[in-house]
Amino acid sequence: MSPVPASRACPLSARRRAWLGAALLGALAWPGAALAEANWPSRPVRIVVPFAAGGTTDILARAVAPELSKALGQPFVVDNRAGAGGNVGAEIVARAPADGYTLLMGTVGTHGINRALYPKLPFDPIQDFVPVTMVAAVPNVMEMNAEKAKQLGIDSVASFIAKAKANPGQFNMASSGSGTSIHLAGELFKRMTGVQMTHVPYKGSAPALLDLVAGNADVMFDNLPSSMQQIKAGKLKALAVTSSQRSAALPDVPTVEEAGGPALKGFEASSWFGLLAPAGTAAGTVQRLQQEVARALASADVKEKMLAQGAIPSGSTPAEFTQHIAREHEKWAQVVKDSGAKVD
Repeated sequence: MSPVPASRACPLSARRRAWLGAALLGALAWPGAALAEANWPSRPVRIVVPFAAGGTTDILARAVAPELSKALGQPFVVDNRAGAGGNVGAEIVARAPADGYTLLMGTVGTHGINRALYPKLPFDPIQDFVPVTMVAAVPNVMEMNAEKAKQLGIDSVASFIAKAKANPGQFNMASSGSGTSIHLAGELFKRMTGVQMTHVPYKGSAPALLDLVAGNADVMFDNLPSSMQQIKAGKLKALAVTSSQRSAALPDVPTVEEAGGPALKGFEASSWFGLLAPAGTAAGTVQRLQQEVARALASADVKEKMLAQGAIPSGSTPAEFTQHIAREHEKWAQVVKDSGAKVD
């Protein structure tokens, strides 16, 4: 079963509804939470990025951080803490004081996928966090080293499938880590097409891209913003985007569904990124953060830069982001189950 866009997601199960209710209460009221610091922020704020520098999570955090610094008068410092599909950085924030000085740039991986993928998590994506706002949504892009694709005669999704089926097990698939949206987009592609590829996980998108550009990796389903520069430079060949519609940043690149024929009908595997705070963070702090992020994302300069990279700015309210996370739990749990993917 392929993932579906949030707008078309199936109804929530009773368990997910219970989680959503609890999270919404937290997002709206936070009974027992610490009172907001009157002059917050009075010192630097850390934004933990749970992946390596240079990937989309890092790019978006570094786009938002200086805007928050200007608006709130204190440095917002990006701290990259990669490992375990984003779980290392997420746990750091889950265990941090709920004082507004440690935030997480969470992803569809840390808050939509990992609960279903990992048998044991050292944190609870619902109970241990307060959603602040979604920063952006992005498609993934199925891509190859441009020179290697040319040598192999691959110029489309259809020709890639034909070549891979003629050489089973000969292609490797790079990802930013086991269980990330980049990994599961590839697993979904494998399941729907019957193509055999060896998964090679890296500690983030940037090191995976380095190997892809160097020709050491064969294919990747990367988040579009982190690959855009190499695609424009002609070093990577974009075969298709994984969203249900084409990206305005790459209007001539088809969707996987368009390019893959009947076997890939309904294929959709997009990513999202957003700010979260430790559970118990004061409502006033969360509200101010959301308002300033939304204001920054609405500015012509930031919006233009994000759209050019293939990211769609959001700025949703805490309640809206909470609901989105609950839907993503439901959707990706089914994808993980159907794909058989597991990480010990």
